[in-house]
Amino acid sequence: MRARIYQPSKTAMQSGTARTHGWVLEFAQGAAREIDPLMGWTSSADTQTQVRLRFETREAAEDYARENGIEVSVQEPNKRKANIRARGYGENFATDRRGAWTH
Repeated sequence: MRARIYQPSKTAMQSGTARTHGWVLEFAQGAAREIDPLMGWTSSADTQTQVRLRFETREAAEDYARENGIEVSVQEPNKRKANIRARGYGENFATDRRGAWTH
């Protein structure tokens, strides 16, 4: 059984960083998917691909994999610099604003 441990990134619809601090253990696909001849749905007999385990830390995920004999590959996260302005959104409406106030 093979799995991947990674830290999820934020989605395109997400402006905050919720659900990006934990780590996920996700199983790799073990069997090929097949097209059902009657309905045309794509399916597989491998149910492990539906399992996603969430952990607080990377070490906890690695310990779980080691205890259960799961071969894992760890994917390091790509960290981005936070885009935080000094005074934030409220600066747009500040009375002591330095720049020109035009609408």
